[in-house]
Amino acid sequence: MRDQLRKINDHSFELPKTGKMNVPGKIYSSENLLSHPGMSSAIKQVADVATLPGIVDSSLAMPDIHWGYGFPIGGVAAFRTEKYGENVGVISPGGVGFDINCGVRLIKSNLQEKDILGKQKKLVDKLYAEVPAGLGSKGKIRLSDRDLDSVLSTGAEWASDNGYIWNNDLEYFEEQGCIDGAIVEQVSDFARKRGKKQLGSLGSGNHFLEVQKVEEIFDERAAKIYGLYENQVVVMMHTGSRGCGHQVCQDHLACI
Repeated sequence: MRDQLRKINDHSFELPKTGKMNVPGKIYSSENLLSHPGMSSAIKQVADVATLPGIVDSSLAMPDIHWGYGFPIGGVAAFRTEKYGENVGVISPGGVGFDINCGVRLIKSNLQEKDILGKQKKLVDKLYAEVPAGLGSKGKIRLSDRDLDSVLSTGAEWASDNGYIWNNDLEYFEEQGCIDGAIVEQVSDFARKRGKKQLGSLGSGNHFLEVQKVEEIFDERAAKIYGLYENQVVVMMHTGSRGCGHQVCQDHLACI
């Protein structure tokens, strides 16, 4: 299926609508990434998602695309649930897995590449020591039941209030780090138990913590707003809400 891709530009490709596909696919990637041996299965999943009823415009895949649970990981799709008064679409909480709020964040530093050359191993060892990783890993942050309620209801604001992030970090978070409407009482005891000891941990699977440098600026205006510049050292992490978020979704999938 990879040979069906049509190049739009250096960073995006179209998978034409064929067979039972209701819309085309669109993949944001480089040719180098798409040539990876395991990519064929992920591209097929882009096509599979395009066959779902009610899908709007395109079956999308972001640059982290790889084979997933139904959708490819990195897959995005919007669905029209109703058309002309009829139910036509789908709701799929587990299309790409359901570690709620799973995503990637970039943390900038005031260091340049030259500042850490020769110190990489020491830095990585320190990160391993301070950020627990792996299946079932537990964080170093200890929460009371009241603390956990605050984490669940206020999100990143709790981290700011307790000195884990700078106050102005909230300005750069979607919804300032907390979407309104959380009902803590809806979180089961089992979900609370799973999450209580995991705050501050990384998890497993494709979650990662990387020290990187900014190699090239493509959008000067956006980079200036975010305070990014070439050769700057940054930290990128991919994680989510671990066992708590997974269990919350699992509990409510049973209701669906």
